[in-house]
Amino acid sequence: MIKRHKSQFNFLSKAVVANGVVYLSGMTSKDGSTTVGAQTADVLARIDAALGECGVDKSRIIVANIWLKDVSDFAEMNEAWLAWADPDALPARACVEAPLVRDEALVEIMVQAAIA
Repeated sequence: MIKRHKSQFNFLSKAVVANGVVYLSGMTSKDGSTTVGAQTADVLARIDAALGECGVDKSRIIVANIWLKDVSDFAEMNEAWLAWADPDALPARACVEAPLVRDEALVEIMVQAAIA
């Protein structure tokens, strides 16, 4: 069974639950902050909320993909990530530099989490 959680956009689902896995769409910050650390913290809070809607939490994340507008911001993003992440349940993770769709976005994060 596949369950879709609606997004504010008409071209994607915020989350899809299938075969025991929660797939979140990539998320960017809504706070408009100019620092990657603040944007990362905002995105991670949004991820917490989205996972909660699907009945799981960050300890169930199995993989994370992170895109940075500028890879020189890696240390600041990683500091926010480590302050948030469950140290006993760190997921596999990739981080790359990429142009992001919104000019003000400095970071985008997409995760997948196991339900059971």
